[in-house]
Amino acid sequence: MLPYVLLVLAVGLERLAELVVARRNLAWSKARSGTEFGAGHYPFMVVLHVGLLAACLLETWLAHRPFVPALGWTMFVVVLAAQGLRWWCISTLGHQWNTKVVIVPGAPRITGGPYRFLSHPNYVAVAAEGIALPLTHSAWLTAVVFTVLNAVLMRVRIGIENRALSQLATP
Repeated sequence: MLPYVLLVLAVGLERLAELVVARRNLAWSKARSGTEFGAGHYPFMVVLHVGLLAACLLETWLAHRPFVPALGWTMFVVVLAAQGLRWWCISTLGHQWNTKVVIVPGAPRITGGPYRFLSHPNYVAVAAEGIALPLTHSAWLTAVVFTVLNAVLMRVRIGIENRALSQLATP
């Protein structure tokens, strides 16, 4: 179980790194008259993501979930791929990436990197991680609950983002 605890902690540290980048990018955006959209859903998103990490550990421990090598190693690879996709999104968006929905007037809409293929590739990474991280150690209940709640959140969030993005100039 210790390797799984370390994996969940590593993902938690990655989330903290995201928040550092997001805070820096929010300051950059605000300095350029950036406007935040749909702030009401943000606390739910924070609780959901913190809850995912806590539930991964709690379910594994309390329900005595086993590590099943064929499932665990496959899901571990998916977790790593999700991290790669997430950081590809972050690096592609540069200063425009944030955990909040913030639009800078006159900023171009980014269409490179993974955005050539999908409108919201970061949410593919979130969905994949939300399934794979718990299943790395057979925490199937956490995977199901997170996936359902995340789907509801993403429906709201993507709607907010699409309305906000419609204000950006196209390259």
